[in-house]
Amino acid sequence: MSVRALWIISYERGESVAVRFSRRYPTVEQRAKCMAGSLYVSVPEDGTVLQLLLTELGLSDSDKPYMALRDDCLHQQRSPALELHVEGPSGGVLWPMLVISQGPLILACLAVVDAPADPRPPLASLFSVSQGLTLLAGLQAFLCGSGSKPDREGLTSRLAMMPSILLQICPLGTPLDIPQPGASSASAMPTPAGTQKQPAWKTGVHRGRAVVNVALTEMVRSMQYGNRNRQDLWDVYGTVTCKCEVEGVLPNVTVTLTLPPNGSPLMDVLVHPCVSSLDASVLTAMSVEDCDSSSFSGPYKFPFSPPLEPFRLCSYTSQVPVPPILGTYQLKDDDNQLRITVSLKLHESVRNSFEYCEAHLPFFNRDQMGSVDVKVSSGQLEVSKEKNLLVWVLGQKFPKSREVSLEGSVSFSGELPGPTDPLCTDLTAYIKLYFRVPDLTLSGCCVDQHSVQVYSSAKPRIVTSRELLSSEYFIWNSTGTAPVSSGHMML
Repeated sequence: MSVRALWIISYERGESVAVRFSRRYPTVEQRAKCMAGSLYVSVPEDGTVLQLLLTELGLSDSDKPYMALRDDCLHQQRSPALELHVEGPSGGVLWPMLVISQGPLILACLAVVDAPADPRPPLASLFSVSQGLTLLAGLQAFLCGSGSKPDREGLTSRLAMMPSILLQICPLGTPLDIPQPGASSASAMPTPAGTQKQPAWKTGVHRGRAVVNVALTEMVRSMQYGNRNRQDLWDVYGTVTCKCEVEGVLPNVTVTLTLPPNGSPLMDVLVHPCVSSLDASVLTAMSVEDCDSSSFSGPYKFPFSPPLEPFRLCSYTSQVPVPPILGTYQLKDDDNQLRITVSLKLHESVRNSFEYCEAHLPFFNRDQMGSVDVKVSSGQLEVSKEKNLLVWVLGQKFPKSREVSLEGSVSFSGELPGPTDPLCTDLTAYIKLYFRVPDLTLSGCCVDQHSVQVYSSAKPRIVTSRELLSSEYFIWNSTGTAPVSSGHMML
């Protein structure tokens, strides 16, 4: 998504109206011209844009009793995407002109439509509209500060910072970020350091305390059936996210991932484009192929020159022998009530220390729950306000046996019907687990903060973390039919 031009207008009744700031992007304009072809309408001068905007917003020519273009009920604005009707030999309609107005400021930008202009695509289908509005809202918050009406001196100083702000958050007309309220001109101004040439993709340099943050997150998915005729499935995929606040135009950083001696090699490794070099064997290991003992098992070194914003350094999959929590779920229908039996067991290789752990038991295509006579061996049981969901809060630890159970019956005698689901009919039902285990990964993969190397003028503070999260972790009722997947779960 890109913008062809951007305007900041000051408007206050009884005072002069003026374009306080404008920015045009010739490269984006050329792209818009190529895409529009014969339907292309060039962006007029700022003064013309100002008058067209005021007319479309109903803020001009207030002394005239009626203007069809301004006052006709067919032109009442119900969305922030306006049409500007440009007159003249090269005239036409500029659309979508996105506008946000607050207090004495009007912010507008003309977005590029990456779709054929005729017929006009639906507004809701255009990603450029949501991105453009996000950009304008961020600029509005930056210019207005905490109040709805900025003071004159503060507004003047912030407007003076707009060239450097836009260089960082919207380089070459492509929005990448929004400005942070309270940003100073010193932090906003991109000042290249040393004699290195600043690349076009990096729009600024960090100034301040040096910090490198590396976070490793592994997600585990599972489909368990409790049936010998159906194979349980699970998979693990991980991501490494970095935020590098390091001085210098092109600082060099190396992050190393390590595995335990008996750990399975990482598979399906994908890296960010900023990674400068990588062992070819790292990229050739695929989960769809049989893993052998000769596969590369680390350490995995990722040298890179980081961008300013947080980014995903790499992602991977890993093959682990067992899921972290094994479970069985049984339902029996007995005179408009269900008898429920659930057992969960935490595997011995998983640290028994959760930030949270919950088991959700939804019931579809039935009336609301009436009486609930269910006992749990550990934790506590809650009934949702809608009376269609049991929430088993297991807390932060399993008992010493690492096994918990739930047993009882639920009747469905509520006055209102519960939610429907075309899949979960009759005894087709599931438990969904939600949990987070800090400082743990199933693959054993970790980032040692002492292995993070930073080649910069200032020694940074290194912060590393890892965690295990559940994702689509299902345990299906073994007495009912359940969807069966074959092969790998990874999409």
